[in-house]
Amino acid sequence: MDELCTGLCKLMAEAGADVGLAQFVSLLVGVLLVSGVPLVTVILLIWVERKVAARIQDRIGPNRVGPLGLLQTFADMLKLLSKEDITPTAADRILYNIAPLVSFASVVLIWAVIPFTPFHYGVDLEIGALYFVAIASFGTLSIMAAGWASNNKYALLGAFRVVALLVSYEVPLVFALLAPVMLAGSMSLVDIVNAQTGMWFVVLSPLAFVIFYISSQAETGRAPFDLIEAESELVAGFNIEYSGMKFGMFFAAEFLHVFTNGILMALLFFGGWMGPLFYESPLIAFAWLGVKGTIIYLTTLWLRNTVPRLRIDQIMAFNWKFLVPLSIANLIFLSLALKILQELGMAPRDLIGASFAEVLPATIVMLLINLAMTVYLLGIMRKRGREARRESQAGAALARAGAAGD
Repeated sequence: MDELCTGLCKLMAEAGADVGLAQFVSLLVGVLLVSGVPLVTVILLIWVERKVAARIQDRIGPNRVGPLGLLQTFADMLKLLSKEDITPTAADRILYNIAPLVSFASVVLIWAVIPFTPFHYGVDLEIGALYFVAIASFGTLSIMAAGWASNNKYALLGAFRVVALLVSYEVPLVFALLAPVMLAGSMSLVDIVNAQTGMWFVVLSPLAFVIFYISSQAETGRAPFDLIEAESELVAGFNIEYSGMKFGMFFAAEFLHVFTNGILMALLFFGGWMGPLFYESPLIAFAWLGVKGTIIYLTTLWLRNTVPRLRIDQIMAFNWKFLVPLSIANLIFLSLALKILQELGMAPRDLIGASFAEVLPATIVMLLINLAMTVYLLGIMRKRGREARRESQAGAALARAGAAGD
C-alpha cells in the first residue's frame, strides 16, 4: 500500500497540488484501502461460513435473498441498523458503548501490517509480530469491558470466562509465534515471508504451526473453545445486553478475526504470497496469499461445525498441562537445533533469500526432531487414555456391584 500511496502523492505533486495536501490524500487512500478491504471481506465471510456450516450439517443455508443467498448478509445488516439501540440504565455508558468499536478496530488494525504482496502493505514494522500480539489483546479487553460494563450477571460470567480462556491461550500462541520469528531472525512480517524462499516454516517446525492453529482457534472463541458464548449456560454470553449494530460489530469482529488468523498463518508458516509460479507479479502474489489464507480459514469452519464444545476444566487442563509445556519444549529444542546446525555450517545464519539447497539439511534435521517429539507425545497420550479408560471401567464395575447389592 505504501508504494501506491507514494505514487499517488507524486502524481498530485506533479499536478501542482500542495505537498502537504498530497501527502494527506495519499495517506487517506492508504487508510481507506487497509480498512475497506476487511469491511468488504467480512460481508462475504459471513455468507461463506453459513454455506459451509449448512453443507457440513446437511442444511440448505441462505438461498432466498439474492442469487444463492448472496444478499442475505446485507439484509441482516439492514435489520441490525433498523433495530432500537438500547443502553441498560445501570450500565457504564462509556465502556458499554466503546467496547464494540474496540473489538472491531482491534481486528482491522492487524491488517495495517499484513503484507499482501512484496510491494503492497500498510507499513513494514520491525516489531510486526509484537504489534500483532499487542493489538489482538485489545479484542480480549473489549470483551471483558463489554461483560463488566453491561451490569448483567450472565454478561459478567462471560467476561470471567475470557480471563480463563483467551488470556490463558495467549501463552502458547506467543511461544508458537516465536518459532517463525527466531527462524527468520526478525519480527517484521515482510522479513518472515522473505525468509521462507527456501523452505516454508511449517516444514521446519510443524509443531509450532499446530500450536499456533489451536491457540488462534481458542483466541477467536470458536468451537470447541466457545465458552464465552455458551448459550446453554450464559444465554448469549458477554454481549447479552447489546442490540442493533453494537451486537453486529461483535459479530463482524469474530468472523473477520478468524479469516485474519488464516492470513497470518499463511504469512508465518506457508510463505505468504510465495507460490510455485509468478509470485513476483502483484496480482499473482495477492492471489497466492488469498488461496492459502482461505484454505486455512475453511479448515477452521470445518472444525467449528464438527467438534462439540468442551468443558471449561477440560479446556484449561489441555492448555496448562499439555499445550503450554509442549510450546515451551518445542521452542527450546528448535532454538538448540538451529544454533547447533548454524555452528556446524548445516544451516545459513540468515534465512532471508536462502535457497532450497542451503536450507534442506536443516529442514531434514528439524523435521526429524519434530517427528520424534510427536511420537513421544502420542505415546504419552495413549498411556493416559488407557489409564482413564481403566478408571472409568473400574468405576462402572463398582457402580454395577453396588446396584446388584441393593
